[in-house]
Amino acid sequence: EKRSSIGTWDRLPVKLHEAVLETLAELRFTHMTPVQAACIPLFLSNKDVAAEAVTGSGKTLAFVIPIIELLLKREEKLKKMQVGALVITPTRELALQISEVMSQFLSKFPQFTQILLIGGSNPIDDVEKFKEKGANIVIATPGRLEDMFRRKGEGLDLGGSVKSLDVLVLDEADRLLDMGFETSLNTILGHLPKQRRTGLFSATQTQELEKLVRAGLRNPVRITVKEKGSAPTAAPMQKTPSRLSNYYTICRSENKFNHLVAFLRQHKHEKQLVFFSTCACVEYFGRVIETLVKKVTVRLIHGKMKNKRNSIFSDFRSLKSGILVCTDVMARGIDIPDVNWVLQYDPPSNASAFVHRCGRTARIGNYGNALVFLLPMEESYISFLSINQKCPLQKMSPIKDVVDVLPKVKALALSDRAVFDRGMRAFVSYVQAYAKHECSLIFRVKDLDFASMARGFALLRLPKMPELRGKRFPDFEETDVDTETIRYKDKNRQKQRKKMLAQQKAKEEEEEGEATPRRRSSVRTEAWSKQKNRKDRRRKAAVKRKIKEGSDVEDEDMSELLSDTRLLKKLKKGVISEEDFEHRLSRKHTSL
Repeated sequence: EKRSSIGTWDRLPVKLHEAVLETLAELRFTHMTPVQAACIPLFLSNKDVAAEAVTGSGKTLAFVIPIIELLLKREEKLKKMQVGALVITPTRELALQISEVMSQFLSKFPQFTQILLIGGSNPIDDVEKFKEKGANIVIATPGRLEDMFRRKGEGLDLGGSVKSLDVLVLDEADRLLDMGFETSLNTILGHLPKQRRTGLFSATQTQELEKLVRAGLRNPVRITVKEKGSAPTAAPMQKTPSRLSNYYTICRSENKFNHLVAFLRQHKHEKQLVFFSTCACVEYFGRVIETLVKKVTVRLIHGKMKNKRNSIFSDFRSLKSGILVCTDVMARGIDIPDVNWVLQYDPPSNASAFVHRCGRTARIGNYGNALVFLLPMEESYISFLSINQKCPLQKMSPIKDVVDVLPKVKALALSDRAVFDRGMRAFVSYVQAYAKHECSLIFRVKDLDFASMARGFALLRLPKMPELRGKRFPDFEETDVDTETIRYKDKNRQKQRKKMLAQQKAKEEEEEGEATPRRRSSVRTEAWSKQKNRKDRRRKAAVKRKIKEGSDVEDEDMSELLSDTRLLKKLKKGVISEEDFEHRLSRKHTSL
């Protein structure tokens, strides 16, 4: 195996346990990577560590080994229900992966038990498993972990179990904050003892992260590790692995999907990840790719898939070749063996996510390639990435043998309403995501050529949305077919639709028969891109203000506040409607 290494494990200034060295030999990790060589001795000499290292540099072992070593050094042996180490990570996939690595080492240390606390399963099962088997090492995502601290009624006192905590690790710490876990993290940190070792690992540094470092770490040693050489450094450097070839290609909206399909067909014997900006785009384009790219395994994964994500992920990891179409849920720290190409169909909504997406290939010294598809008006993003994220890109030679597959996609939509629906949702979600891009000077909704985009999405007609209101698009040719007549292939869905249309018609006829027909209230909706941001800002400000003012609030008020925050999250995820949110909020506050 090719590895970026700086010496064998016996070069460490601290001696590792024999069984740890045996496991490393079995896993063929003969040499340390720089991040491991820098972090392990610091952890073992009881220092807090804040490490920034390129993605794919071996961060998992840099905290798994110290966790085991520190637990072995404890004077008092851990009892069944005592938690000695806690690892918090943003996604289930990453938690599963860390748990797998931990299990390989723990096979030689039967005295330690570990538990995985992640979403996608019944929390009651986790409570029962914890009570039955105990756990000295907990690997968790923030939402489920926070939930477990509230399970005293079911007989699990996690707050009591973590009093014995020696080590806390926050992996992909900046993503934990990006994904809105700040409130959960603060709640969790409130339960943990101050006398502990803390490690914070990330591939990018942000101001929010700096606040977390100051709040959660005591005099941390800060480490920035280049791919080669272990010297901590503050100098600017490339953040993607140096064995990664980063390419870009420029193509117009209507040619983009044709280019992607041509590329995937030409590389079907390799392992490829394709990133889209939204769940709806993954659902639409992913299923179309399944139809158009023959004799290759295609898998889809995104944040709205609750229960299937874990099995899809482990299935794809074991494949020799295939295509995984996904959103940024896969962009962090996920180690999928032998990924040859990372394709970014849409530039991610923030620049640091770009680094993490690319980092899915070229893991620990292996070679890999990344390609981003940009529109002509987005070309300035290349120099932005080079300066802002220290991530240089080179132009790719034109993709050969590109054929027009869009008529086939239109035919799919005409033959099945489910495809038509998915296409419309994907288009709307893409525009909404574009409006929220942090590089709003480069990615501007007003610069989008909607007609060209709609052709690129192979739409049969344009959706009704505020961003398109009052505009004419002579360059877009709508289908002659009345789209209302398109049927679902799925007989049950078609039956439901027929029933719904009949009810609608009956209601209209009833209204027409009334002496004074009811006037429809014509509420003019504002463009989502404008309205959402304004409401978000107002709500966030209100919640933040309450948190600030409530620094000395009573427990009851604090739980009230957390409940408000949870409601807000549900609204943002689309679990509850705007109306439902307002209703629940007013009902709660009037009952106080």
